[in-house]
Amino acid sequence: MEIRSMTPVDEPAAEEVVSAAFGEPRDGRVVRMMRALRACGAARAGLVAVVDEELVGHVGLSRGWVDARRELVEVLVLSPLSVRPDRQGRGIGTALVAAALETAEGLGAPAVFLEGSPFYYGRRGFSAASALGFERPSTRIPDPGFQVALLPSYQPWTVGRVIYPEAFWTTGTVGLRDPELQQVEAQIASTVPAQP
Repeated sequence: MEIRSMTPVDEPAAEEVVSAAFGEPRDGRVVRMMRALRACGAARAGLVAVVDEELVGHVGLSRGWVDARRELVEVLVLSPLSVRPDRQGRGIGTALVAAALETAEGLGAPAVFLEGSPFYYGRRGFSAASALGFERPSTRIPDPGFQVALLPSYQPWTVGRVIYPEAFWTTGTVGLRDPELQQVEAQIASTVPAQP
C-alpha cells in the first residue's frame, strides 16, 4: 500500500471512494463539502491510499480554529476519512489516520479535531476533546464523538470553542440531526453506568 498526497487527477477517484464509504450519491453532502473546502482554500491536505494502482482510501485535513482566550489559533479538522467498502478492515483507515497526523505535525498544527467513534479513533491517537477543555462546534456533535489529537506544538492555553470552516456548515456535515441524533444519544445513554 502506498499513501501519498492527493493530486487534482486523483479527485474523481477519491470522490468515488468517499461516496461509496458514506453510502451517498456521487454528489452527496460529504463530496460537496470536500469540493467546497478546496474551492474556499480551507483544505490543507488530502492523502490517498493506493493498492495495486487503485485508489482505495482518502483522508482530508482542513483548516479550523480554536477560539482561545489569548488568541484565535488555527488547528486542523480531519474529515472525511474514507476507505472503499470492499477494502475496509484491512488497516487502510488506520494507515491514513497515522499519515494524516504526521502531515498535520509537519504543517505545525497544534491539534487535529474530528467527529467520530471514540472506539475507533481512541486507538489511533485521539481522545475526548471536551475532557481537555475544548468546546464542540455544535451541540449536535455527540460529546463522546468530539475527538482531538494533540501534537507537539500544542500549548496548554490553547483551549476554547472549536470553529469549523464555512464549508462544513453550508453542506450540512456538522454533527447529526434527528432522528439519527436521537438514536445515537439513546445508545450513548444506555452505555453510561447509572450514578449512585
